[in-house]
Amino acid sequence: MRDTLKHRGMRNKLAEILAGKGITDEKVLNAIKSVPRHLFMDSSFEGHAYQDKAFPIAADQTISQPYTVAFQTELLQISPNHKILEIGTGSGYQTAVLLHLKAKVFTIERQLELFKKTSLFFKKMGYRPKKAIFGDGYKGIPEEAPFDGIVVTAGAPEVPKALMAQLKIGGRLIIPVGNETQVMTLFTRKSEKEFEKEELGNFRFVPLLADKN
Repeated sequence: MRDTLKHRGMRNKLAEILAGKGITDEKVLNAIKSVPRHLFMDSSFEGHAYQDKAFPIAADQTISQPYTVAFQTELLQISPNHKILEIGTGSGYQTAVLLHLKAKVFTIERQLELFKKTSLFFKKMGYRPKKAIFGDGYKGIPEEAPFDGIVVTAGAPEVPKALMAQLKIGGRLIIPVGNETQVMTLFTRKSEKEFEKEELGNFRFVPLLADKN
């Protein structure tokens, strides 16, 4: 597939829809306009790429709804060179949006099929996260901590303590918490032991899975 003027026009329209839903950060909207979402999906589903909805991908996962990607990204309040940990690489679309904002992205995927597919896609497209690993998102990447921001792109029944510990003071963790339906939750680290918590409405994600061993 190629990226054409038609695709760019559809992305501009999508960004307008997201702005109408309350996304105000121009840098985030520009990322939505710039990242070719259709290339992250099977070519036979190209017609669905710029609708504001989630869509199935490999390994029983989904490419997140554009509004959700924009909403979580806006909450991170990214500045260039911020270290961002992404839990759940998935299709790589959220990763690409973070990279467009000039973040240093560290990303974890626990589905081997997706990890292999997305790693090849990143190389093909020239997307260069600082580190993309196959592993357990519940554990984070302690050797690379602390992070300015952590974004979890799957529903967590509880907040992993390891992720809280890997957040820089002043850093922000965005995580959907719950089982059937999740509450988007923002934790801001105020000190070594103090976190501010804010709940930001209901969302629906695939579950965040931990290693069985």
